[in-house]
Amino acid sequence: MSMTDLLKAEEIKKALEAFAGQNHQKHDGGGDYGMDNSLYILSSSFFFLSGETFDPKKFFELVGMKAMSAENVKKVFQVLDVDGSGFIEEEELKFVLKGFSSEGRDLTDSETV
Repeated sequence: MSMTDLLKAEEIKKALEAFAGQNHQKHDGGGDYGMDNSLYILSSSFFFLSGETFDPKKFFELVGMKAMSAENVKKVFQVLDVDGSGFIEEEELKFVLKGFSSEGRDLTDSETV
């Protein structure tokens, strides 16, 4: 399943463009994010926000996730969980924006520490 099976391509593009090239850092250093927590992870701010940085709540709203059912949010999580482990490990987190589109940018090491 691809992200465009779950979300509108134009909304994904708009969200990626809104946050292209901005700096952001993950909050509360390290760890895995399990599927059981996917609704929390995908709808909450697990990045430290300061000034004009990446805002995951706004990003997920722009891609249309705010209006999605819990089941569809879990499907989005499964697409982002590339290795199918039930967790989004730190290595996968680096590529989370590319999980929405190949046009998405990679997060830097400092953004995922």
